[in-house]
Amino acid sequence: MKVLVTGGMGYIGSHTCVQMIEAGIEPIIIDNLCNAKEMVLDRIEMISGVAPAFYHGDIRDESVLDSIFTEHDIKAVIHFAGLKAVGESVAKPLEYYDNNVNGSLVLARSMRKAGVKNIIFSSSATVYGDPASVPITESFPTGATTNPYGRSKYMVEECLSDLFTSDPSWSITLLRYFNPVGAHPTGLMGEDPQGIPNNLMPYIAQVAVGRREKLSVYGNDYPTPDGTGVRDYIHVMDLADGHLAALTHVGLKSGLHIYNLGTGKGSSVLDMVEAFSQACGKGVAYEICPRRAGDIAECWANTEKAERELGWKATRSVKEMTEDTWRWQVANPQGY
Repeated sequence: MKVLVTGGMGYIGSHTCVQMIEAGIEPIIIDNLCNAKEMVLDRIEMISGVAPAFYHGDIRDESVLDSIFTEHDIKAVIHFAGLKAVGESVAKPLEYYDNNVNGSLVLARSMRKAGVKNIIFSSSATVYGDPASVPITESFPTGATTNPYGRSKYMVEECLSDLFTSDPSWSITLLRYFNPVGAHPTGLMGEDPQGIPNNLMPYIAQVAVGRREKLSVYGNDYPTPDGTGVRDYIHVMDLADGHLAALTHVGLKSGLHIYNLGTGKGSSVLDMVEAFSQACGKGVAYEICPRRAGDIAECWANTEKAERELGWKATRSVKEMTEDTWRWQVANPQGY
């Protein structure tokens, strides 16, 4: 089975492509490489033994998408392509709405022309905003987002939901990720953010490997056990397996399918700093800074629905998340 993977050269997309190949599914990748490197294709081949078809193109270019659907008998789309930095989205809202929302609309239009009505969308727990309680279930209200990145994810969810309402023959799966971390256990693939990392784990890793002086911990006065923010960190390999489970169980069945992908457990910033210190065998320098606007105290998933309906459950520990990240960072101190 051929599946179009938009943004397949990115962090989560590349790991998912590896797992797809190992499951006998053929990924067809399109990526504009704005936040990825072409070398990722070589790493996918090194791990899986297969070099996927790759198109250097943009999902906003309808003619490129149309030609891919013409060339290949594609059965479904896994849609990762999107800008994802919260801070950058505040500074560049138009770019985020153009890339994330408009790009998704162009993709859906091209899919409709090609008669491909199965899409799995890379959404985010940010659609829940600041939840009234934890753990978060899929039935929690969405839309009270705190930044343009989160709003763009919410808008795409709404657009795809409206598309399903208009034509219930579509299979639309919304996967709401919590906090992806970790790397492929070979150390050949991992997270390679452009510029200063926006996420905790790559920043810790770059401090530990000597690329950065210290980690900024934003706020230690939250109502949490150690005062720092608590999040649901999920290993990128578990996340990749979650996409396969979604594709296998509901990805080709008509319906609007919504799942949280997390571990169901929360870890604080300082928990992750300590776990990483254990993984790399040395302390990680950090300083406490004022809270950031838009950050929430705690956020973790209720994962029962995914376990029940997809037969999927995150299995990799925080220890594996930090050890795999460190293995990747040591082997690739400057990224790809």
